[in-house]
Amino acid sequence: MADRLPPGYRRQSFATLGSTNTEAFAAARGGDAGNLWVTTEEQTAGHGRRGRTWIGGRGNVAASLLLIDPAPPALAPTIAFVAGIALHQAVVDIAGPAVAERVKLKWPNDLLLDRMKVAGISVEGDRLADRRFAVVIGFGVNCRVHPESETLHPATDFAARNIPVEAEHLLGRLAERMAGELERWQRGSNFRAVRTAWLARSAGLGEPIRVRLADRSLDGRFDSLDDDGRLVVALGDGRREAVSAGDVFLGGLA
Repeated sequence: MADRLPPGYRRQSFATLGSTNTEAFAAARGGDAGNLWVTTEEQTAGHGRRGRTWIGGRGNVAASLLLIDPAPPALAPTIAFVAGIALHQAVVDIAGPAVAERVKLKWPNDLLLDRMKVAGISVEGDRLADRRFAVVIGFGVNCRVHPESETLHPATDFAARNIPVEAEHLLGRLAERMAGELERWQRGSNFRAVRTAWLARSAGLGEPIRVRLADRSLDGRFDSLDDDGRLVVALGDGRREAVSAGDVFLGGLA
């Protein structure tokens, strides 16, 4: 990485990989102690949330961070918000504070640039044969290219919006920011502080949204996050509903 890794972290880099997440889990099952970044210049079979394909073109970031026993399993899912904050901070570090208002976090794990998807985060966990709990956080960031075909949400890349963000530089800053945010998270016990920081960077707070669930769509207003990281939707009849998983469309359009 262009910037030195934080103390205690290591990196394995590849020219081409099917999936950095898969490689990270393979390292865990082989006994790796964690705090390992797996990166590739080109990813050919990456996957994002809910099994969706994420192909990392050259010049983009395709990276996964392997952590071993980072938190009790029940608290581990909130690490997605830790990762989102770290990525947002890393982008602003490089692109400058003027970009901060153009770059926002969208629940549960997307980074938007000018309301278009520029990055995605995936979090997977697995109990290993030796009873350790492995968590892999995958980052896919469109630095130079983005999907041209129709996607669920409009996509872009930093170069297309005239923002110079080089993959190697971003990886270095992301590693530094991620280490700091993990400390603030305190193995999941300080999610309240993380929640506040995430909401300060969120897209659509207080605005109309539509949440597409497995069996229905939910229309309302983005009210908040609850203490477990669930999306709280304020409905038209005054009720509030907490959502654990779904596709969010800002402005209520889907």
